[in-house]
Amino acid sequence: MGDDNFYFSMKNINESIICAGFGGQGIMTLGKVLANAAMVAGYHVTWMPSYGAEVRGGTAHAMIKISSEPIASPMVREVDTAIIMNDPSLQKFGPKVKEGGLLIVNTSIVSAHPEKAGRDLVLAPLTDEALEIGNIKTANMIAVGIYIAIKGVLKENTVDKVMEKMAAGREKILPVNRKAVERGMEIGQRQKAKGKG
Repeated sequence: MGDDNFYFSMKNINESIICAGFGGQGIMTLGKVLANAAMVAGYHVTWMPSYGAEVRGGTAHAMIKISSEPIASPMVREVDTAIIMNDPSLQKFGPKVKEGGLLIVNTSIVSAHPEKAGRDLVLAPLTDEALEIGNIKTANMIAVGIYIAIKGVLKENTVDKVMEKMAAGREKILPVNRKAVERGMEIGQRQKAKGKG
């Protein structure tokens, strides 16, 4: 097909990501979208979910690795990016972000204010933004938009293709999810511009 480059990034990368929050915040979906989009883009990928004692209301996290080279282990000790949706997750995973890495924090729910400490820090009220869009469940997709705008590892159209596939049989959720990714990209682009200023 002539439009392969439309989806493929194929940059030389080795990226590790942790997404973490309460069960019911769409943490696993967030991880799956990033992992599947990376596969569509032609990378080697691992995705390792971990559920808390209770799926809804307990804590949950997913570890994702995206690499140009084969991946020896799905385990993640330090991460390039952490997407944090609640306070317990910030305490547990915030310190694991490497120097120069990216920490995205949902300030609608997280009360602690992490130190920047040599990392790119995005403090965004993801839940409030999702409510403004019209669906509280889209906070995770806003986080996806922030991630792709700042890191540049994945393309928006690749993520869109994955969301379309994952929404099979529930196509009515697509417009609001697309809107959420776009909102996240706006937040991410503003953050990038601020960092350059």
